[in-house]
Amino acid sequence: MPENAYVGFNRVQKFLLTAAAFVVVVAGMREAQDILVPFLLSLFIAIIVAPLLNWLRSKGIPTGIAILLIVLLILLAGFLIAVLVGSSLTDFSASLPSYQAGLKAKTNDFLAFFEERGLKIVDETFMEFIDPGAAMRMTSKLLTGLGNLLGDTFLILLVVVFMLLEAANFGSKMEVAVDPGSPSIDRSSVFLDNIKRYMVIKTWTSLGTGLIATIWLTLWGVDYAILWGLLTFIFNYIPNIGSIIAAVPPVLLALVLQGPWVALAVALGYLSINMIIGSFLEPRFMGKGLGLSTLIVFLSLLFWGWVLGPVGMILSVPLTISMKIALTSFPETQWISTLLGSSRGKT
Repeated sequence: MPENAYVGFNRVQKFLLTAAAFVVVVAGMREAQDILVPFLLSLFIAIIVAPLLNWLRSKGIPTGIAILLIVLLILLAGFLIAVLVGSSLTDFSASLPSYQAGLKAKTNDFLAFFEERGLKIVDETFMEFIDPGAAMRMTSKLLTGLGNLLGDTFLILLVVVFMLLEAANFGSKMEVAVDPGSPSIDRSSVFLDNIKRYMVIKTWTSLGTGLIATIWLTLWGVDYAILWGLLTFIFNYIPNIGSIIAAVPPVLLALVLQGPWVALAVALGYLSINMIIGSFLEPRFMGKGLGLSTLIVFLSLLFWGWVLGPVGMILSVPLTISMKIALTSFPETQWISTLLGSSRGKT
């Protein structure tokens, strides 16, 4: 809101007015999530494939043909995912009650083991509030929510096409709309370049994380390894805690079907992957300026999940990172970006 809009208001009134505007915007986003979620997915897909579009155009391929090739590539990837994961998701959902029962039995056996040795960890009243199968139900709900987006495939692809067409002419439009040499052009360029860089690097590291997790689970014979690999790929967009959350379902499944030692091996594998890729490779490629504090990651997960549903949890960190990069691009808001960051240094 322009500064002159606050003329005549004291600090408390300015704060209340800004807070009220924020609440109205968030409420509108929550009500419009059926439209907003496909749009945001389209936006991030367009950002991820934009470098590929630029590369194809640099090879002399016309923009229309390059976009057509990209759309065909996206359709091929979606088809392969549907073929490889669709049946696994159906089988997992059908077997979910038996897995929950097995997990509850394992929990009771674990508690009984300590009770036989005189160590009563929890009483029966407390156990009524513990549901060991909640993690698996949440996983099934999340995957189902993502699967429901397949019904919007045509809309998403259509929006991606128009965004790529617009991106091809965006630079020339900015030159006409804004005076040459204006700081707005430089700030917009830095913002867009940082967003593209973050999304491309995050996509590649997430792809590597999901592939390694799939291979590791396959080696240990864990059921639905490809499904859990896809879940790992998706959740790796949430730094710090995403890979840990993605590890919970396969670890619990291995515990129920194959015993504690296999579950321990699966957990150690996920921990190693998270340490190597999440704690070493990603910061090396991205730099500390694009990091978020663990608290901000967790709060953004809750906030965007509440606003946009299950898909909002996946988009939470990219959305927050986008806000952080935008705040970094303007000197007057860099202090807010610093507060959101993972270190005390300047972003």
